[in-house]
Amino acid sequence: MPFREVSRMDARLEFVMLASEEGSNVRQLCRRFGISPTTGYKWLERWRLDGAAGLVEQPRRPQTSPARSAAAIEAAVLSVRAEHPAWGGRKIARRLKDLGQEAVPAPSTVTAILRRHGVELGKFGGGSPALIRFERSRPNELWQMDFKGHVAMHTGRLHPLTVLDDHSRFSVALAACTNERTETVQEHLIAAFRRYGLPERMITDNGSPWGDGPGSPFTPLGVWLIEHGIKISHSRPYHPQTMGKDERFHRSLKAEVLSGPPFADLAAAEHAFERWRTIYNTQRPHEALELAVPASRYQPSPRDYVETIAPFEYAPGDEVRRIQQGGHVSFRGRKIKVPKAFYGKALAFRPTAQDGVFSVVFRTQTIATVDIRPLDGSTESVHDVSEHPSTMSPV
Repeated sequence: MPFREVSRMDARLEFVMLASEEGSNVRQLCRRFGISPTTGYKWLERWRLDGAAGLVEQPRRPQTSPARSAAAIEAAVLSVRAEHPAWGGRKIARRLKDLGQEAVPAPSTVTAILRRHGVELGKFGGGSPALIRFERSRPNELWQMDFKGHVAMHTGRLHPLTVLDDHSRFSVALAACTNERTETVQEHLIAAFRRYGLPERMITDNGSPWGDGPGSPFTPLGVWLIEHGIKISHSRPYHPQTMGKDERFHRSLKAEVLSGPPFADLAAAEHAFERWRTIYNTQRPHEALELAVPASRYQPSPRDYVETIAPFEYAPGDEVRRIQQGGHVSFRGRKIKVPKAFYGKALAFRPTAQDGVFSVVFRTQTIATVDIRPLDGSTESVHDVSEHPSTMSPV
């Protein structure tokens, strides 16, 4: 079965880079990319022997040339810059090295070449020291997800959906959407899950469709993710640095894709996004990764996406209740209100070490704690986040 992407070359490049990582499951990758193992191993062998040239349909003779002249090196620098107008000296030098260029000049020399030829530098920002950020220790431990605002097109408005792996900065999804609805996000997440597997956790901000505002983080989209075994987190309100890697991705997307003329329509945006996502993942040196490319640090998750959500069995000792309309539930004679997103779902009340205090659990995620000791005559709503469950006091 053939590759099914905008560009076969782009898909082959992404496949072989992921399959070359130590410990990768090549047959699982073949299944996710929609190709046979025979085809997958063929392209992997060609990649190991000839690099990117081996992925072209018709074989090419290897380029064997003596040391390049100064003029040829400058032409190579200007060619990469013309293709990527937002790149500076460090990225261009690393890209030339990755392309097999002989006698690659130092980044400072590349910058001098650009200035000598009148290339405007710093047009898209940059030049500041890199921020020190924490990152997860392995791929798929955490994905960051957000929309990059609204972008005008000649016809309609564009809502770019971005999903980034925290450890590798690998872009697992960059989608051109016409809206920010739950169903739209699910459609693109399912495509990403089918190709790359499931992450352990996803983090979003607190706006729709991920949250219902600060203090109300649970929505149907979040419930759906938990049902697929993905824990959810939300950034601290008014602290965009919590999602710093995705915010930085948005800056690069704006500088390298969205700074030009408006797209004619959604199809044009989709094509541009898919092309740039391949460049970002497999060609564009990333300074936070010591100028490596994200694909060199990413591995797909071993957890396959399952189309049908399986029933869940809670632990012995859990007291299970099904949530009624409006988020209401009764527990030990008390009326408790949980987020309406859990309507119809089975939640468990799990005893804690403190007498009279229970954890409220949905499948594998604790969503709140409840203290059944006070009797103040009121029903409290649950407003909490997974990593910091809050306390609710029912009647």
